[in-house]
This record gives sequence, structure tokens and C-alpha cells, in this order.
Amino acid sequence: MWRRSASFILDDERRRTSDSPPMAADNTTTARAPFQNPDAISAYYQTRAAHHGVITSDWLAQAQAAVGGVSGEEHPDSSAAELGKEKTFNVIEEFNGWRKQPDLAEAVAAIRALAAVIRASEASTMMELEIELKKASDTLKLWDKTSISLTAGCDLFIRYVTRTSALEYEDFNSAKSRLLERAEKFGEISCKARKIIAMLSQDFIFDGCTILVHGLSRVVLEILKTAAQNNKLFRVLCTEGRPDGTGVLLSNELSKLDVPVKLLLDSAVAYSMDEVDMVFVGADGVVESGGIINMMGTYQIALVAHSMNKPVYVAAESYKFARLYPLDQKDMAPALRPIEFGVKIPAKVEVEMSARDYTPPQYLTLLFTDLGVLSPSVVSDELIQLYL
Repeated sequence: MWRRSASFILDDERRRTSDSPPMAADNTTTARAPFQNPDAISAYYQTRAAHHGVITSDWLAQAQAAVGGVSGEEHPDSSAAELGKEKTFNVIEEFNGWRKQPDLAEAVAAIRALAAVIRASEASTMMELEIELKKASDTLKLWDKTSISLTAGCDLFIRYVTRTSALEYEDFNSAKSRLLERAEKFGEISCKARKIIAMLSQDFIFDGCTILVHGLSRVVLEILKTAAQNNKLFRVLCTEGRPDGTGVLLSNELSKLDVPVKLLLDSAVAYSMDEVDMVFVGADGVVESGGIINMMGTYQIALVAHSMNKPVYVAAESYKFARLYPLDQKDMAPALRPIEFGVKIPAKVEVEMSARDYTPPQYLTLLFTDLGVLSPSVVSDELIQLYL
């Protein structure tokens, strides 16, 4: 099993300098109301849908209402002189600026925003700075309680950054600089995670194989792109990914790479499993048991694959490792999204709107992470190391 040292793979590559997040031009210093309703439309799925252009007008209206009317439009950058007064730093505005980048994961946007909290802090003691960081982290987690990766990313950031001791330094400024250095390093590690996972997974993709994928996971897409760039010969079966058509979008991306791809109905997974050599899925979160929480339908695909002795591989960044232990499908915060059937549904008919399900570890083969290639049973050990 590989450990964190797997990042040496990318040491010889220069990382592109990230663009600074756009700043909002709002004059007010009042923070936008946190997302506090776990039963509202999930802001996590609203963000992903906006990035991939599969959102309906009704969905957008409901989702924006759920998060307090957050707009997808960027605000023009304004200086303090133009505003006529000094602007108060707002962690939600900073986070919203970063998350507008389609290729940036929501958890990484939160990590970047928390690093900016340290940079903008006017605290004069380490205790004040840590309290300020904790409050900012809690504000981000309240913004969308349904996002597992957002919560896990914030918790891991706080734990990683504050591992250093202020007693090692003679003055507060030195200690603050060290915290900022660790914050930037954690952001860099998180940004490189996707490429590390893509490289570690290449040994498992062989010429002539058929891969079944479910949903539009950016990590899985990176894995398939890397395989195509390495001139590997394979084909992909994409489930359609109802209700938002994520599989259709993934098939479009793969066709641009000249990868042979077939689009399947979600209900045709068992019918097509004989053709499949392996299954690749992403994850919204990896829990303590080694199981995953992911897009609705992942569980039933894993069940079919397991019954037919097909390996199920999960691609997930380490900032998605969460201290959760769900016992069944209902034992987690609901993440809801509207579903359009194309016909009018009678008011008496109940519609299941949950956006994700839980897949137990016994139906998973391996997890590809930036910490290495792990078996599901090792996840709890890695979580202990991450949070120590």
C-alpha cells in the first residue's frame, strides 16, 4: 500500500499558478445567511449542475432560494478607494469566488478560502487566530450541510494547519507565517490529488478492457483522459445518470478524446454487465467503514458487479475522507434535488428526491486516492492518521 509519499510522482511537474479569486463589489459587511436547512435543495448539487450546464430554470430558482439567492454571476473587483471605505473580509464571498471555477472541487475552494482567512486576519495572538479559523470553518460547513466533502475538507484543513506549535517560534508573526505556509501547502496537495490518482490508476486499465462508469466524476474523467493520452485501447459504457444527465455529459467529453463510448439506460446495468471488465465510480464522501456515499444508483451497480465478480474501483481525494459511519441508507443527512419526469405527477404520488446512496465496503474492490491505492478495510486507519 502506498502512503502520502505517492506525491513524488508530480514533483517534477510545475503546477500552474492559480488565478486569484474574484472579489465581490458588495459594499455591505453583513455575511450572507448560512445554508441551514438540511431538507432544502442541496447547494452541492446545484453547484455541480451549474458547472456542467444541466440545470433547469426551476431547479436553479429553488436551489438559489435555498442558499439565500446566491447568483452565479461574478461581481466586478473594486478597490477600497472606489468603495470609499475598507471592505470587511467575508469567508463566504471568498469561497464563492473560488467555487465558480468549474475544475476546482468545492472542498478545495473551501481550503483556499480558509487560507485567505489566515492571510487577512488581524488577530494578535495564536488563540485569536485559531478561534477565527474555527468560526470561518463552521460558517462554511453551515453554508451546505449536505456536502460531505466540504465538511471533511474544512475539518482536515483545521487539523493539518494547527498541528504546528506556536511555542516553536519567538513571536506571533513567525507563527502566523508558519500557519499560512502550511495552509498553502495543504491547498497545493489538494489541487494535485486528482492527477496523482489518475497516475496511480493506470496500471489497472489494460488494453481491450471495457469500463463501466456512473455519473460525471471529475476524478474518473481525469483517469480516463490520462489513459487515452497514454494510448491505451479501451471502451467505456456510461449510464445516462438520471435525472441530470451526467452520463450524457461524460460521454460527450470522452467522444472528444476519440474514446469508444456507449450510453446506457440506468436500468440496463445488469443487462450490460457481461461486457464489463471493471467499474469506476467517484465519491461524494468516503466513510470510516470504507464504504462510499455517491450519486444515486452507485449502490445497485456495485451489487450487480459484485454478484458477477466484476471489480468496483472508487476514485476519491483524501479530503473526502469523512468521520461518518452510516449504518443504512437513511442514516445520513438528506441531499435532495428536483426530478422532472416529463409528465405531470399527481399530488398524491410521493417522489423519492434523494440525490445519493451509501455503498457498503464489501461491494468495493479498491480505492484510488492521493494517499495511495487502498483496500476499503484500510480507510479507518488512514482516517486516524489524517486526524491525529
